[in-house]
Amino acid sequence: MPRRLYLSKNKKLTGVCGGIAECFGFEPAIVRIITVLLTLLFKWPVVIIYILLWIVMPSGQD
Repeated sequence: MPRRLYLSKNKKLTGVCGGIAECFGFEPAIVRIITVLLTLLFKWPVVIIYILLWIVMPSGQD
């Protein structure tokens, strides 16, 4: 059964990075570090994508 993308309950801010990590089988800390590095490099495009994901992704699974 394929994993679904959703906001994780393992969250530091909104659950976006945790949800991506759970969906693809990565460590949440690695996804958060990559997100921070991409934000430092590309600034606003990454912030806008993060906010859009936060809006679009459904709430975490129970």
